[in-house]
Amino acid sequence: MAGIMRGIAQAVLLLAIAGAAVVVWALWIPASHPWLERAGLSGPLERLGIVLEPGASGAAAGGGRAGAFARGAASVVTSPVEQAERFDRVEAIGTGEALRSVELLPEVSGRLSALHVASGERVTAGTVIARLDDAAERIALDRAQILLEEARNTAARLERLQSTGTATEVQIREASLSVRTAELGLRQAEFDLARRQIVAPIDGWIGILRAEIGAQVGPSTVLGRIDDRSKILVDFSLPERLVGRVGPGDGLEISPLARPESRLGGMVRAVDSRVDQVSRSLRVLAEIDNPDDTLRAGMAFNIALTLPGEMLPAVDPLAIQWGNEGAFVWVVREGRALREPVRIMQRSDGLVLVQAALEPGERVVREGVQSLREGAEVREHQPPEDEAAAAAATPEPSPRG
Repeated sequence: MAGIMRGIAQAVLLLAIAGAAVVVWALWIPASHPWLERAGLSGPLERLGIVLEPGASGAAAGGGRAGAFARGAASVVTSPVEQAERFDRVEAIGTGEALRSVELLPEVSGRLSALHVASGERVTAGTVIARLDDAAERIALDRAQILLEEARNTAARLERLQSTGTATEVQIREASLSVRTAELGLRQAEFDLARRQIVAPIDGWIGILRAEIGAQVGPSTVLGRIDDRSKILVDFSLPERLVGRVGPGDGLEISPLARPESRLGGMVRAVDSRVDQVSRSLRVLAEIDNPDDTLRAGMAFNIALTLPGEMLPAVDPLAIQWGNEGAFVWVVREGRALREPVRIMQRSDGLVLVQAALEPGERVVREGVQSLREGAEVREHQPPEDEAAAAAATPEPSPRG
């Protein structure tokens, strides 16, 4: 009894193996379909979801391609080859600078006697920031004013005497020269006094002041800095290969490294006139508007630049297949599937941009690739969703009158 059971088990196992072999044969060798159909296996295989495609073998029909199995037309779903522009996206890190930035330095040496602004204040051009001790300069100014007044009085008296013949021509010229000399002395005194104060040369925000009242300062002493940050300039570098492809006015996407979620629009302000010979890079200056004053000079920024490039064939991602030699697609030409190697360049908007010998409008197989061989005859059909879209796009015939 045990021997009979073992025999039955072995027979069942052999039948299962044979059935699996038939299924694999039907799925992977379409040329076997005519033999399987003649063997009466089409019904059981259809119940398993495998539809046999009847046809004759190469020996019987004589219509197959050399070196390939002849078979019936394989049913496939195709999509057209489109054409799309390849975009070159480049990213770089740059450093922010104020639109204008000026250091505050005294023109002369002296003791700091007054500060008229506080750190962090906004100032306008012409605002007096600080003042040096100017007692000596004010005395010189008063003396110059007195000398000028005396010279003018002398010149006026001599002009009155000239009408009576008492004053000579030489005295008149000397008096006029004294007036001009006194005027120059007054201008020099006013100039010396003006140099005792530090004035804001531009509009902007003053930084932290570095000196206190009473400190001795000189022309090399930096009291502070004024930044005009209404716009922020970003200095960064691009690879040499982009020379000639970037110019003033090109748009940029900029985000602070401290706040990567903030996407700011900017533009190229200037491009350097030469490539750095050491780094083989091109220096570029971009600008960003800063209306809410949230950006500061010295911040680090991530810059993204998208440049248009060449037009390339674009195919459905499902059409891309992989073999021992790399990526390829099945392209349908004259009703037959031909293997076309491709090089993937970019993915964009649900398509894959490739380098390949494909023409716009040609159709590539996206479903049914498992039954294809080089030169195999194919039968194209649309998936249900494409058929519905085509039917919806077809206008209904107008009713007859």
